[in-house]
Amino acid sequence: MLDELSLFLYGAYSQGMVLAHHLDRYVIERNPAQVKGLVYRLPAGYPAFVAPASDGIGHAQVEDLVPGEIARVQGPELVFRLLDELNGYFPLTPQKSLCVKQRIMADTQDGLRECFVYAFNLAKLPKGSERIVGGDWQSDLAKRPTLGQSLTEKQATYIKRLSQCSGREVIPIDMTLYRELLKLELIVDKGRRLALTSLGKDVARFL
Repeated sequence: MLDELSLFLYGAYSQGMVLAHHLDRYVIERNPAQVKGLVYRLPAGYPAFVAPASDGIGHAQVEDLVPGEIARVQGPELVFRLLDELNGYFPLTPQKSLCVKQRIMADTQDGLRECFVYAFNLAKLPKGSERIVGGDWQSDLAKRPTLGQSLTEKQATYIKRLSQCSGREVIPIDMTLYRELLKLELIVDKGRRLALTSLGKDVARFL
């Protein structure tokens, strides 16, 4: 059983980004790295990495050098369990997963190093995703904020509350906020209650 492993992290899991805190307790160190693959900007604004895959899932036809971090983490079983859930990876049915867990070679300051990466399943890429030519998702985020970053505090709070409710619970909303979120295509009116759209659920993940 391994005591530690190496992960290639990018986007929301990078140091200082919105999902990095999920891994902080397990990370021993982070260092800059690059891997070959493609990056798409999801409708929610965050990058989705697509890497070559031996089983054909999420295979990248063209490759860029994608920047990120190689992280040494402890507690591999706990980390994989956590990241499998966060990335929608199902070990028994990887072809149906949102992301595919695979091994990849990363170019680091100390040379090539094997690591794991959660690569987006190309078959699950949302409509409206845009390829980031060249793979530099960091520059793209600096130029264009994510949808979550562009929300007002009131909009973001409502989206978070709606993502956490269960069953037929009704979250009160005023008409102005209702119209704003409908226009952004973040909610859908189901008659007796409101629900998040697929885009709304993606945005909620990063709030």
